[in-house]
Amino acid sequence: MASIFTRIIQGELPGHFVREDAHCVAIMTLNPMKPGHVLVIPRQEIDHWDDLPPELAAHLMQVSQTLARALKRAFPCERVGMLIVGLEVPHVHVHLVPIDAMQDIRVEGLDQAKAEDLADAAARIRAALD
Repeated sequence: MASIFTRIIQGELPGHFVREDAHCVAIMTLNPMKPGHVLVIPRQEIDHWDDLPPELAAHLMQVSQTLARALKRAFPCERVGMLIVGLEVPHVHVHLVPIDAMQDIRVEGLDQAKAEDLADAAARIRAALD
């Protein structure tokens, strides 16, 4: 059975895409830790990050760095935090979160964002990629 991320990538479910290429996509998460919270997801459905082929892992890191710079422009912050957790969806995904304090990073008790807020955040990040 396809993961929820595969279904979004294939267009079966809606997603607010920030960036995509032949190997991965970046989408807004439905339950952001902070505005601008993005997920970088390989198109290939791999459950554990340590099973990623080295080339794909390097590509995800390069894309994450590019997006982190854009996030800093679109959502001014002290840093962009990165997490790879993997318990909630069995498909590797890198969380990128604009943060100013350690308490900005949390994975539980998050509210679902409004679609218009996600669309606005995605547009701001895409504009900052230019």
